[in-house]
Amino acid sequence: MRIAIQDAAERYQDSVFRAAFFLCKNRQDAEDICQETFLAYYSSDMDFDSEEHIRAWLLRTAMNKAKNILRQFWRRNSEPLSEFYEIADEEPAEYEELLEAVLSLPSRCRAVIHLYYYEDCSIKDIARILGIQENTVKSQLHRGRTLLKEKLQENWNDEE
Repeated sequence: MRIAIQDAAERYQDSVFRAAFFLCKNRQDAEDICQETFLAYYSSDMDFDSEEHIRAWLLRTAMNKAKNILRQFWRRNSEPLSEFYEIADEEPAEYEELLEAVLSLPSRCRAVIHLYYYEDCSIKDIARILGIQENTVKSQLHRGRTLLKEKLQENWNDEE
């Protein structure tokens, strides 16, 4: 099964962009990754099982490309959080503290948290997208939640 590149871009561009931005924290890199991901889809001769398989493949490709950028020696500085709020369509006053805490997580936990909460992926789908075991996803999700709780608790205690 394949869908036209235009249809794939219309359906999944936002998710692919958010996943890339969430990992690399840089708008220009995320835009490049998004373009490269859809170019890879266009160039691929892979036959997909379903639209869910296409979505998972696109997200995995984007996240792998983002990881490659994170490994580069000349890594550019990340964008300010204010730009992420525009991308996430959230109100900064309500979500700034949570977003800062999520973005401060290690990249593995951040990727799992993003896919689980923002992209609404199941643990099984996350394991397939990231190419890791389901138990590893569960561990990283638990670790991410624990780190978030500690970070947010610290901030809350500081305000008192």
